[in-house]
Amino acid sequence: MYRSTLPDVVVPDVSVFDSLFGSLTDEDREKTALVDGPSGAETSYGDLAARIEAVAGALAARGIGVGDVVALHCPNSSGFVIAFHGILRAGATATTVNSLATVKDLESQLRASGAELLLTASPLLEAATTAARNVGLPDSAVIVLDGAEGHESLRDLLAAGAPAPDVSFEPAEHLAVLPYSSGTTGLPKGVMLTHRNLVANVEQARAMLGVGRDDVLLAVLPFFHIYGMTALLNLGLRERATLVTMPRFDLAEFLRLIEDHGVTYLFIAPPIGVALAKHPLVDTVDTSTVRHVLSGAAPLDEHLGRAIEARLGARMLQGYGMTEMSPVSHVTPFDRDDISPGSVGLAIPNVEFRLVDPATGEDVEVTDGVSAPGELWCRGPMVMTGYLNNPEATAETLTDDGWLKTGDVATVDADGVVHIVDRLKELIKYKGYQVAPSELESLLLEHPGIADAAVVGVLDDEGEEVPKAFVVAQPGTSTSDDEVLAFVAERVAPYKKVRVVEWVDAIPKSASGKILRKDLRAPAATA
Repeated sequence: MYRSTLPDVVVPDVSVFDSLFGSLTDEDREKTALVDGPSGAETSYGDLAARIEAVAGALAARGIGVGDVVALHCPNSSGFVIAFHGILRAGATATTVNSLATVKDLESQLRASGAELLLTASPLLEAATTAARNVGLPDSAVIVLDGAEGHESLRDLLAAGAPAPDVSFEPAEHLAVLPYSSGTTGLPKGVMLTHRNLVANVEQARAMLGVGRDDVLLAVLPFFHIYGMTALLNLGLRERATLVTMPRFDLAEFLRLIEDHGVTYLFIAPPIGVALAKHPLVDTVDTSTVRHVLSGAAPLDEHLGRAIEARLGARMLQGYGMTEMSPVSHVTPFDRDDISPGSVGLAIPNVEFRLVDPATGEDVEVTDGVSAPGELWCRGPMVMTGYLNNPEATAETLTDDGWLKTGDVATVDADGVVHIVDRLKELIKYKGYQVAPSELESLLLEHPGIADAAVVGVLDDEGEEVPKAFVVAQPGTSTSDDEVLAFVAERVAPYKKVRVVEWVDAIPKSASGKILRKDLRAPAATA
């Protein structure tokens, strides 16, 4: 068993709202908390806290409080932030919904979570109202934050004039949020995270990320996803930084906002990292204010991390986590330039972890201070209480003594530095050898003619599982299948070679940046 090399931090026994806004000073209240990227509209910390309280009052006046669930289906905006924290301040539980959710997806989450209200945005209204009606919610239960005929708006909630309620609950037991896991390896499950889980994870990550009140954070990672919710939104507010919101990723707009607002800290997923390392637009703007870039949600290899560092002149960090851990368990400390950006760094404070052999259930062997690969198990105050109404899945993931089985394969060295090898279920078995798709994907991205890549296992004519690469061409280049195969073959062991290549227009990914391998496997079951 390993333990964080950093001293434990104190986790206050308070609600998320009190943790973030309970200690606002007069100076804090004057500071800009949010900047709406598209419009430039600013919200101070004082106004933000007041609007959150007003929304909480309006929800309480409608009978929403402790024990109720409210769904939030909205892109990044100041409205999202106010509504999200208003729900929590009212004592209710927020179930955040992917902005790209289909009617079926939204309907399923509304029904499973038992949401009584749905807060959405006008571009998503058609899907929202259809799903709401399908689960028996009236149109009056659909609030459109930016306004739409026949529906209450955020402005209406703010103008209601109802006082914020007095609520009482135990932070370690009361659910703050109910996000749904991505479903890349199964059906989406409601992840039960308490106020203590969220408060703890912010406190655990603070010292390691080095975000301060003078930082400007570009908030393009979706707040509905736990990475954007905790590591970007809540941590940024806790540190009194300024967040510049983007409703969706567009590289030109992303770069404009960096230059116009003097962004100092970027929170990204690997697809954005590929653009930062390779796209010619990056050279047309001033990115000199950026000093740190943190990547999470999916593996980022060292070569790509170094390329981003070289191009931006910023320190590249990588974090690891999952929704079930609120989400961070490991991250590169901002002040440790001796740790490779290809690793996920060190365990954050208050975290214990193990590496377990999936075949035997025993801890893996350590040779000369370096472990063999094993499934990463974690324990700490940020670990979920379980999956909503799913005791079987909970029992499969959480042990009786609190260990969370991540399903990710990792190694750890003598200094406590952790590398993620791959997803346990995504490893390709070729003639008995294990092949990690992420390793081949990282290598493919080094090719100048490849803009993006994904690797999955497919069956050849003999029924053997072999690695197949889906690749996206770099604009203005021309590369043959044979060139790709040779490029990989020259750099890996024979059993790791890519055997099949298919050129595609884009790699399917979730909103958080994870490659949707199941979408690639479906039409590519054989070679």
